Amino acid sequence: MIKVGVVGGTGYTGIELLRFLIAHPFVSLIEITSRADAGTPVADMFPSLRGRINLAFTEPNLERLSQCDVIFFATPNGVAMKMAPDLLKAGVRIIDLAADFRLKDQGVWEKWYGEPHACPELLPEAVYGLPELNREKIRQARLVANPGCYPTAVSLGFLPLLKSGFADVTALIADAKSGVSGAGRKASVPHLFSEAADSLRAYGVSGHRHLPEILQTLEQIAGRPVNLTFVPHLIPMIRGIHATLYVSSDRDDAQLQAIYEQAYRDESFVDVMPFGSQPDTRSTRGANMCRIGLHRPQGGSVVVILSVIDNLVKGAAGQAVQNMNVMFGLTESSGLDMVPVVP
Repeated sequence: MIKVGVVGGTGYTGIELLRFLIAHPFVSLIEITSRADAGTPVADMFPSLRGRINLAFTEPNLERLSQCDVIFFATPNGVAMKMAPDLLKAGVRIIDLAADFRLKDQGVWEKWYGEPHACPELLPEAVYGLPELNREKIRQARLVANPGCYPTAVSLGFLPLLKSGFADVTALIADAKSGVSGAGRKASVPHLFSEAADSLRAYGVSGHRHLPEILQTLEQIAGRPVNLTFVPHLIPMIRGIHATLYVSSDRDDAQLQAIYEQAYRDESFVDVMPFGSQPDTRSTRGANMCRIGLHRPQGGSVVVILSVIDNLVKGAAGQAVQNMNVMFGLTESSGLDMVPVVP
């Protein structure tokens, strides 16, 4: 059994991690931390876990965490980087669900996250945890940077076409919409029900923290610089991301469909739907799945790619467990083979 610890188990990604880990056939969950709620039984905070888990939250403690084989950090940005060096020295493998190790350039990271990086020496080693792109590197990794939710939907949507070389990378557009759980569990006026309901708004139009992460990934895929316009929106639902992506290509409909089906034919968690399909977010709700549909409006040169995920699952906790499975040589779908919840 893999001995697992979760640092920061009280947020939305934390509870999703626990939901998957307690049902995982090869996991022994031994430590769940929360500074604010230390001593509180986990099932008291999350009654959905009653009868499934008997642990209480604890203060983060290096000695206890060092007994784990792998630690998931479901913490705010800036936490994992302060603990990672000591845990890695103790032989613990790390999967960070925050942004501490996603960007390779220290200066870019500090610009977007507004603080000095605590361990820039680990940035070159950290592996970006998008299995469909970096699976072989993830297998050997000590430190995995789990992708953000928007970057997952956008990158998986663009990946086959950019990798094929049949895309105009000078004018990519990503119009993405997320449910309010993407902002986390903390109280915030813009995310109160009476503020977010019955409304739709863009945010981060001048620059969103996920932009450099997306650019870094798309440039790795394309093998050259790309130009991307990325605009995120908040929509009044709990979970889900819908990314509408625009790119010019001279491939015809059948060729486009073949490119995507070939790219993802062996991927358990990417579903390429028939050409002209319109995947919706509820078709991925609660499951570690990305669904993709391709369109060419009015027969023009612009290809529209629709990419949908559950932001808390394939966009966070589910993908983190998928990365753990790869790191420990398990079947990739272990603990993740579940049908989306509809309605």
